Amino acid sequence: MRLGDFILENIEPILQQWEDFAKTLTPAARGMSSLALRDHAEQMLRAIAADLGTVQTDAARVLKSHGAAPPSGEVTAAEVHAGTRHTSGFTIGQVIAEYRALRTSVLRLWMPPEHVTKGEEISDLIRFNEAIDQALAESVVSYTDAVDSTRNVFLGILGHDLRSPLGAISLSSERVLSAEDLPPKITRYVSHIFASAKRSIKIVGDLLDFTRTQMGSGIPVRIEFGDFAQACAGMVEEARAYHPDKKIEIRSRASVPARFDRSRMEQVISNLIGNAIQHGEGGAPVTVSVRTEGEYLVASVHNRGLPIDDCAKETIFNPMARHLRAGGEEYGAGSGLGLGLYIASAIVSAHQGKIEVESTADSGTTFTVRIPLNPSQSV
Repeated sequence: MRLGDFILENIEPILQQWEDFAKTLTPAARGMSSLALRDHAEQMLRAIAADLGTVQTDAARVLKSHGAAPPSGEVTAAEVHAGTRHTSGFTIGQVIAEYRALRTSVLRLWMPPEHVTKGEEISDLIRFNEAIDQALAESVVSYTDAVDSTRNVFLGILGHDLRSPLGAISLSSERVLSAEDLPPKITRYVSHIFASAKRSIKIVGDLLDFTRTQMGSGIPVRIEFGDFAQACAGMVEEARAYHPDKKIEIRSRASVPARFDRSRMEQVISNLIGNAIQHGEGGAPVTVSVRTEGEYLVASVHNRGLPIDDCAKETIFNPMARHLRAGGEEYGAGSGLGLGLYIASAIVSAHQGKIEVESTADSGTTFTVRIPLNPSQSV
């Protein structure tokens, strides 16, 4: 009996072994019904058996071995199974373990009869392992997508719900600070509360922007005519107020008219200035430059300090890669979520532009933003 026929004729004992193993994976599984524990396993086994009975080209065999079989256009049982297991509390490691156990169960139960040639036996084993690997690949992708979707929804809800209490704290502390004859000690304490609330509101805003980009909607921008030089000057003045001990210079014409989202590009410049202050040399100035080059608006922020490693430049706008590379060191008490550069890059991309970084020991570090003076109406 060929392996495909064996699976169909012995599907019940195979499913029973699947169920028994699934029950051992997590405490929650012990309270699950037999139907829930066997979730979509029968459909997967029947699909595998059907696959074993079809003719397969060498090209299709290679694709399947890479977990890249041509999509059928329909959601597979393996994909649905992964989503169900995710909502049931199974980890991705436990889902993978189910497939390992299934592979072992089938191969241990199957004893090729004498009329099955060695070549047919080897072919069946190869095809079966390819089918299991394809189902596993589908499950891993589906499970990962479910995790990402859940995380992004959670972050969006968290950020939204945090805004109201933080706004109330900020407004209340601002009102207290405006009161006359406030004792110096109380003023100092309330000033700390106000500054911390403002910083927390910024972190929440970064979190919401990050969630938007991860959910595929991108950061929305509203393109209008404005004075980019004036917008940058405002961010420089704000940075000077927050960092009175830092020297922050601006080099620009008095006016640089362009079409852009003012609040969003102010966010970009503010993030770049903050990054330059955080990583620059203490006594060296931070320089903001604004100019036009042909049909493009160019803004740059420069600081002196330790150069950025070449390997780090490739992932500097990816907060997750930076976090893994730094072992979490960049995310101290004063560094926030580390999303500033990532969000700046997303905003610039929404303006049909790009942001680049150059960094050497001799010339320092310069982040350069380049966006069209008149971006297309599709933005």
